[in-house]
Amino acid sequence: MENKKILIVDDNNLNRKVLENIICHNYEFESAENGLEAIGKIKKDIFHVILMDIQMPVMDGITALKIIKEEALTDAPIIAISAYSDQTDYEYFLSAGFDEFIAKPVKPKKLLESIQQHLSNYNNAPSSDNHQLTSDILDESVLIQLMKYNTLDNIKTVYEDFDEEAECLIDEIKHLIDVKKYSEIGEKLHILKGNSGTLGAKQLFKHVGIFEQKIKDTNFEDIIEDYLTLQNQLNIFKSHLKDKITHHKNE
Repeated sequence: MENKKILIVDDNNLNRKVLENIICHNYEFESAENGLEAIGKIKKDIFHVILMDIQMPVMDGITALKIIKEEALTDAPIIAISAYSDQTDYEYFLSAGFDEFIAKPVKPKKLLESIQQHLSNYNNAPSSDNHQLTSDILDESVLIQLMKYNTLDNIKTVYEDFDEEAECLIDEIKHLIDVKKYSEIGEKLHILKGNSGTLGAKQLFKHVGIFEQKIKDTNFEDIIEDYLTLQNQLNIFKSHLKDKITHHKNE
C-alpha cells in the first residue's frame, strides 16, 4: 500500500506513539492532538484512513466526525479508537458514522488488518463513486447549458474571468484577516458565493457559504483554515474545469 497516508488523532502522547510505531513501517502518517487540529490537517492534505480517538480536549472525536461529514471534507474511512469496548458502544460509534470501532488497548495485528481492509474497499469502490466526487466540484449541467449558446473558447474566457476575480477576492479576504477587519469579509464572500453558484462551482460555493455563516455568527476561531480551504477549492475547481473543457474540445 505505497503512498497511503494515515491520520492519527489522539490527545495522549503515548497512545499516538504506539499507533505511529504500529503503522510507520507500512504507511506514511501525520498526527493531531484533537479533533480541531485534525480538521485543519484534513483541509490541507489527503489522508486515506483516519484513526480517531473519542475523548479529547478542544474537540472530541464525535464532534470532529460530524463536521467532517457535514462539510464533506474527506471520504476516507474514519475508524474510532476508544477504551469503550462493549457491544452498545460498538453499535453507537457505527451509528454515529464511523466506519469501524477498535477498542483500546489496540492490537497491532487487528489495526493493520483493519487499515488494509478499508484501503482495499476504497480502492475497489465502483467508478460511479469517483464520478460523484468530481461532479461535486462542477455542476456540469451549467457548462452544458452555456455550450448551447456559446463557443468553448467564449466559455473558457468566462470561467477565466471568474477565476481571476475569485483569486482577487480571496486575496482581499486574506488581507482583511491580516488586518483583523473580519466584519468586512462577508461582503467579499457574498460576491464569491454568487459567482460560484452561477457558474456551477459546487464545492467552492458550499465552502463559501459555510465561511459566510461563520462571519455572520462572529465565529473567527478557524478563520485562517477557512481561508485556506477557499484557496484550495478554487485551485481544485480550476484544474477540474480545464480537464472538462479539454475533454469537450476533443469530442
